[in-house]
Amino acid sequence: MLGVVLCGGASLRMGRDKGLLSSADGAWAQLMLEKLETLWIPVALSVNKSQFEQYATVFPHIELIVDNDALPVKGPLAAVLSVHVKYPREDLLVIACDMPLMDPGVLKELYDNYLMFPGKDSFVFTNDGEPEPLCAIYSAKALSSIKDLLEAGKLARHSMKSMLGHLEIVRMPIPENRKPFFRNFNAHADLNGL
Repeated sequence: MLGVVLCGGASLRMGRDKGLLSSADGAWAQLMLEKLETLWIPVALSVNKSQFEQYATVFPHIELIVDNDALPVKGPLAAVLSVHVKYPREDLLVIACDMPLMDPGVLKELYDNYLMFPGKDSFVFTNDGEPEPLCAIYSAKALSSIKDLLEAGKLARHSMKSMLGHLEIVRMPIPENRKPFFRNFNAHADLNGL
């Protein structure tokens, strides 16, 4: 199992790199790394090429995995598959860097479900029935099958949610009191009150 913080988004609506945004407790990417580390699993940061140099300076002791240009896809799916290409035998626990309110207990619940139901393709929280694919676990076997579908031109849409349609999923409904933990901060206006 490898924990991966996804930092490679363009951050167009935010206007600056979300992984490097700071709160009172530090940069968002660092916060997410620390939350994953509570599971006692190795961790890495997923970045795009334009971020590599700055992230290498800010996070000199964390492995940075750069999006693989050979993959015919962009966005979060490119990031997840890029990590899979580098570590084809590892199951991945992925989380977006723009969920700074995430509680480590939620990640533990995700990991515990993974341990309880070995052999499943993915473990995904659902919010009012909709999956939260950027706080999830994907098995190496599942990612290999998605990569094969992509390379064969059989993955019609390249979103994380559409990818889930090809996988056997353990769904975990999010209780009302835990929904705030899944809030994504995408624009500068979202930061008010954070």
